Amino acid sequence: MNRFYVFNGDADGVCALHQLRLADPAVANLITGVKRDIKLLDRVEANRGDLLTVLDISLDSNRKGLMRLLDEGVKVEYFDHHHAGEIPQHPNLTAYIDLSADVCTSLLVDRHLKGKFHLWAITAAFGDNLVQKARQLGIAAQLTETEIDHLAHLGEYLNYNGYGDNLPDLHFHPAALYEEIKPYISPFDFIAESIAFRKLSAGYQDDTSRADSLQPLTTDERYAAYLLPDAPWARRVSGIFANKLANAHPQRAHAVITPNHSGAYTVSVRSSLTNPNGADVLCLQFDTGGGRKAAAGINHLPTGSLESFIASFKQHFCS
Repeated sequence: MNRFYVFNGDADGVCALHQLRLADPAVANLITGVKRDIKLLDRVEANRGDLLTVLDISLDSNRKGLMRLLDEGVKVEYFDHHHAGEIPQHPNLTAYIDLSADVCTSLLVDRHLKGKFHLWAITAAFGDNLVQKARQLGIAAQLTETEIDHLAHLGEYLNYNGYGDNLPDLHFHPAALYEEIKPYISPFDFIAESIAFRKLSAGYQDDTSRADSLQPLTTDERYAAYLLPDAPWARRVSGIFANKLANAHPQRAHAVITPNHSGAYTVSVRSSLTNPNGADVLCLQFDTGGGRKAAAGINHLPTGSLESFIASFKQHFCS
């Protein structure tokens, strides 16, 4: 029997993988990509009796690849919190799917493992911009404010690494970043000892300082949309910048639009924190759109559709 883990390259995917691999470190094949590279099951070549664990990628977006693997006799565990559509009733599938707005995949894995590596789940919740939930969990775990802040920064940095239009945009391939994290049971030891943490911290500070100097394309008290320049730093920071805007202006919805390598735009959308709903509904109106109620995106928005998207964005969050 071969073992496979397929995981999103963001903080949630990496931390979910790390928790499961700490619990079961047996040799396995890892399949991942940049955060928006979500149709990962199409790459899996597994056989009857193999075991596959899927982390933090939409079941609906991977339905074809999933059904192929299930029908070939592959046993699949599926942990996720994104739009799933109808969940297949198949004897080879075990699904742990929860679309609640205050849940991420690492929290589902944390629940599955009964809190065995809880600090990594809190780290992922911060990375997924579930800031209030993550703080509540940190307080319940009797962490100090300084320790909570350390996990918040780590979550942000891990998530920041997952953005980018392609792997060369990133500081670390997500699988390589997992290998850096792999020796550490405690995220505090990773923060204190890892060169990778210092590299991510420096890159994050540099990229976010550039983004902070930008002015919105359009804004009022209910929404703001930003158009970033065509540059690797902009593609790396786009999702983090959207989260930062959401936390700084909790009454507003936000869209961050970034030119990608295909000559189109990549779009990150955040619902307002005071009403964390609707981002997924907006993005699903466009081809290649998807995500969650609070945070969603469009992978490939043609440049000619920018004006249409802005109009839909404003109408969606003003109604």
